[in-house]
Amino acid sequence: MALLRPAFILLIFLTLITGGLYPLLTTALGQALFHDQANGSLIRIEDAVRGSRLIGQDFTAPGYFHGRPSATSDSPYNPMASGGSNLAGSNPALSDAVRTRVADLRAANPQASREVPVELVTASASGLDNALSPAAAAWQIPRVAQARGLSTTEVSRLVAEHTASPLINFTGEPGVNIVELNLALDALQDHP
Repeated sequence: MALLRPAFILLIFLTLITGGLYPLLTTALGQALFHDQANGSLIRIEDAVRGSRLIGQDFTAPGYFHGRPSATSDSPYNPMASGGSNLAGSNPALSDAVRTRVADLRAANPQASREVPVELVTASASGLDNALSPAAAAWQIPRVAQARGLSTTEVSRLVAEHTASPLINFTGEPGVNIVELNLALDALQDHP
């Protein structure tokens, strides 16, 4: 019994620290220092949540930029089912899916070059990507401009405005947040 008492006291002590104090401290610091990020980086327009800066959405209409394909199981961009397709490069199902996506994208974007950016036909590991490379966004500009009745110059300007560069160049690639870009397109149409 004498050996169990210190073990039991240590168990209670560590449970209180790691199960209570530490989570409360990190939550309080997160709310105080990074309030927006700690609450999901939500995009609010007129007190309505329109999405998150961190999770893509399934835009399929011609007047919107389309993001990477989502491999989440039951519905595209479902954050509760995050994950890739786990298909190997040698799997015929992956080849067929990519071939179908390329054909669909070429049909929907006849003004664009025949070379479809690879990220528009392959899903990411999470299936929730919110951004594309500037080149993949630029490939879609003619379709979006035509569908919205805008000039390609106006749409190109919006793409440039929503392209974020990494803080330090060698730490990543520039990216275009598709959710924010599509919301900016909607705002431009609402308030020309």
